[in-house]
Amino acid sequence: MVKVIASSLRKGNVVEQDGKLHIILTAENVHPGKGNSVTNVNMRRMNDGVKVIGRWRTVEMVEKADVDERDYGYLYSDGEGHHFMEPATYDQITVSEDVIGDQKAYLTDGMKVYLKTFEGVAIGMELPQRVTVEIAETEPAVKGQTASSSFKPALLTNGLKVMVPPHIGPGTRIVILTEDNSYVERAKD
Repeated sequence: MVKVIASSLRKGNVVEQDGKLHIILTAENVHPGKGNSVTNVNMRRMNDGVKVIGRWRTVEMVEKADVDERDYGYLYSDGEGHHFMEPATYDQITVSEDVIGDQKAYLTDGMKVYLKTFEGVAIGMELPQRVTVEIAETEPAVKGQTASSSFKPALLTNGLKVMVPPHIGPGTRIVILTEDNSYVERAKD
């Protein structure tokens, strides 16, 4: 454990509070016009999954756990969870469904992800910022509709729905941001 200033806490950090470890889900520094600045965090207790709200003055020192962060390659998913392999040592790790969450739709064979582990247990996953996916179905373009005026809904092969420009049709490969499922551009491959 190492002490850090509360204002430096970010999503994915692991902190100790009341003798228990918590993973930070969101962190926000609030600077009111009058009074002390505070850091508000939403956390999940690692031993039982209960969500907790924390609040510290931004200058307070907080116990931060040492988390191992490495690149892993996605292998497959089964009833036990999602399996990843560390490319340098070939060590495999199984990540539970609650750690992956909604991000599982993006996982494809061999995809490189960034896993955060604490004492050999996965506590968080970071996807690449952009991924290339194929459109399964979308509405046909309407004549006279320009690309800058509107977007239409499209269903991707991974099951996600995104808004795309009218000129994009089924079978087209597009690049989207994993953070908010937004369209970036048509894939160049």
